[in-house]
Amino acid sequence: MKILFLSHQFHPVIGGIEVNSEILAREFSKAGHEVRLVTWTIDNDESAQFPFKVFRSPTLIELIKLHTWCDIVFENNPCLRLSWPTLVLKKRNVVAVRTWIARADGSLAIQDFLKLLWLRRANGIIAISSAVKQRSNKKAIVIGNPFRRALFKDLGLTRIKDFVFIGRLVSDKGADLAIKALHLVNKSSIKDVKPTLTIIGDGPELEKLKALTEQLNLQSFVFFTGALSGEKLVQEINEHKYLVVPSLWEEPFGNVALEGMACGCVPIVSSGGGLPDAVGDAGLVFERGNVEDLKNKMVEVYTNEELVEKLKNKATSHLQNHLPGVVAHKYLQVIESIRR
Repeated sequence: MKILFLSHQFHPVIGGIEVNSEILAREFSKAGHEVRLVTWTIDNDESAQFPFKVFRSPTLIELIKLHTWCDIVFENNPCLRLSWPTLVLKKRNVVAVRTWIARADGSLAIQDFLKLLWLRRANGIIAISSAVKQRSNKKAIVIGNPFRRALFKDLGLTRIKDFVFIGRLVSDKGADLAIKALHLVNKSSIKDVKPTLTIIGDGPELEKLKALTEQLNLQSFVFFTGALSGEKLVQEINEHKYLVVPSLWEEPFGNVALEGMACGCVPIVSSGGGLPDAVGDAGLVFERGNVEDLKNKMVEVYTNEELVEKLKNKATSHLQNHLPGVVAHKYLQVIESIRR
């Protein structure tokens, strides 16, 4: 097939959607399909090499030519400024919905209404979680995100650290909740040992989180590494036993949970959104925003070796369903069925 792959942003931008665009486009190419990826993102370096052609900030004529060339259009999240020629040229299309189609407060702006209308006329729709399906289009097929298997893996290290949080340090991510829950755990003196928490990330809440750590007298138990990426990030995760994802915002999916699980950590995630989908039966879910419930789940994994072993065993099969090739195959099944 000739697949026109639309991604509003792409490399060198490194957000979740952009990473998934690269994973899927590579896998579509690996499966033998001819892929042309179109994006508004400009790359001044242009050193990165891809097994498919990338067209950046296309002109009107280029955009129409690309739509004329393809057998089917695939939008990795609705991007109307790139996909409108499908209407004029009557091209069949599949749209993957990767995040909420709404403002941060849940309200709908004009562009959100347009995207929801666009989904109604799409030939095929994929949602990354059950929650995203419910809020975008109930005809969507749910296919969870892939993770970068080549990077995130269990290195077989001795795990000398306990809990780890990974994410941008903003209020929505709930790092303060993790610190407060650790304080409650340590007050309970389980096993006469006080567990530790490592905060990986940077952001505007950093100083507040450090102040909270001092206020709760946790300087010897909470550690801040700053932002890490690549192999340094993987190395740090591998030194920990448990991953905490205490988001106050409802995550559409939560790739960080898969990445931590792939590195051998047992995940504890907040309820709501797509995080429960991301961990499946291989992690624990606590009530979003409830510090007492988070504390209880942390104590549960810290004191119950049998439970931890059970969750790790389930992680193996769960991760298999999120391997890049497996996820791409599911996408291609949808795309091929729509093309036919």
